[in-house]
Amino acid sequence: MSHDHDDRPRLTAAQAAAVLTPPPGRNGGDLVVESLQGLGATTVFGLPGQHALGVFDAVRRSSLRYVGLRVENNAGFAADAYGRITGEVAPLLLSTGPGALTSLAALQEAAAASAPVLAIASQVPAAGLGGGRHGYLHELRDQQAAVRDIVKSVHTVRTASQIPSAIAAAWESALSAPPGPVWVEIPQDVLLAETVLPVVSAMDANPRELYPRPELTIAAAHLLSNAERPVIIAGGGVVRSDASGKLRALAEKLDAPVVTTFGGKGAFPWEHPLSLRSWLEDRHTTDFLEDADVLLVVGSGLGELSSNYHTFRPRGRVIQIEADAGKLESNHPALGIHSDAREALADLLDAVERREDPDAADRVRTVLEKVRGRIDAQDLVLEQQVLAAVREALPAAAPSFWDMTILAYWAWSAFDARRPNTMHSAQGAGGLGYAFPAAVGAAVADPTKPVLAVSGDGGAMYSIAELATARQYDLPLTWLIVDDGGYGILREYMTDAFGETTGTELSRPDFVALAESFGVPAVRTTPESLAADLGTALAAPGPSVVVLPALLRMFEPTHL
Repeated sequence: MSHDHDDRPRLTAAQAAAVLTPPPGRNGGDLVVESLQGLGATTVFGLPGQHALGVFDAVRRSSLRYVGLRVENNAGFAADAYGRITGEVAPLLLSTGPGALTSLAALQEAAAASAPVLAIASQVPAAGLGGGRHGYLHELRDQQAAVRDIVKSVHTVRTASQIPSAIAAAWESALSAPPGPVWVEIPQDVLLAETVLPVVSAMDANPRELYPRPELTIAAAHLLSNAERPVIIAGGGVVRSDASGKLRALAEKLDAPVVTTFGGKGAFPWEHPLSLRSWLEDRHTTDFLEDADVLLVVGSGLGELSSNYHTFRPRGRVIQIEADAGKLESNHPALGIHSDAREALADLLDAVERREDPDAADRVRTVLEKVRGRIDAQDLVLEQQVLAAVREALPAAAPSFWDMTILAYWAWSAFDARRPNTMHSAQGAGGLGYAFPAAVGAAVADPTKPVLAVSGDGGAMYSIAELATARQYDLPLTWLIVDDGGYGILREYMTDAFGETTGTELSRPDFVALAESFGVPAVRTTPESLAADLGTALAAPGPSVVVLPALLRMFEPTHL
């Protein structure tokens, strides 16, 4: 059998000569860098280590921008945010053993939030792969085993010629719906060994598209078109797939109210007449959702936080659009549509018939008034004042990153994100220390906008070293630290459950003096001056810190 290759591009004589006589002095690290550049990478995050020096030296000799953080976990959070903001793959360079393992909590968050992080870790020399105990520094019996349950795919390299294909396959995996973190590991000796392979040219690693099956679209469209009380829950998948415009068009065509999950903040306009906002931790919202005769769930698995802690019991038909097959019908029986949110919404928008419900906006307003009444009855003026001050100070297009802290829990429900893909938190995996290193990644991704990070004093101590990173790269980010002297939310949980606390009260530094010791301007503020102080900090070039001593409380839960 013969194949016609006439349609393939032809090399010029100069190009052919370059391929046949590659420049001397290249090694496996150069192949890594050339592969990343061939796939379109411009920026890499990481932390050097002994086994990974081959790739770091190659980065030095390349046009890639290297952003080095002080802890591997923080480098992972920065890469996560870069991926969320840009929608592009964020390479994360790690060393063997402790360096690789320190990144795992960040990779778990990237997996939960569908952030396309490409972790490239070194390994012990190739002779040490396979579980033998050779006594190499950083040696693990099976480094992959530590990450396999976290990342989408694992790619092992044993020879230099495998590097470009492994990185391209990982790149494609990271971007294919649902996007997420992937793992490549390369032995130290492969990275250091000189290579005579040709320079890697541009490569294709196009993500696989995930389209809805047409018969499911027809069935879903029929249910929605004929519903009496349709409601839409919009999750993080709407944001990740850049589908907020199609979501709004569909909601307006159906006159269907929309509630966004905490991961879906900004997917639907906060002030829209059909917007139920994000009050998922509220029984009034839960009741409204249960009363829907057809519930369209887009890009959410209806997990713990999105179901009012699994107290939500839908009585109507559920249609679930989800790119992660493992989340389809994992919590509730549904017409499950395995698809990218954008593709499925586009098809539904074409297929549904317009319906009018003159009472929909009034029903939404009634629910929001009940929610407002419940909150107002709890004497939580300070908390709402602080959140309103943050909203006032933060420009509409500026991204914000929130740690696992009481103010963030308020923000999940009560903060108007204004625009899609601007509010991010660690609620996917729930680890502390996310906000500030993630803000570093966002500031690297787009230095034209100020970036806000919000932490409690406990979470801030996880990532305080990255003040040096922010100063080193002169990044436009502001860190709001709400200082209540401990792990505030755990203090509340333990007090409510046991009547007293254990391990929640913390000694902490003078954050203003500490920030200034890094060369980062800082100010101590009050609830009354917060909006002005935060606004000044966000408008100033470079990094800054605003410290708010305040004891905030959570609103009462409705799921207990």
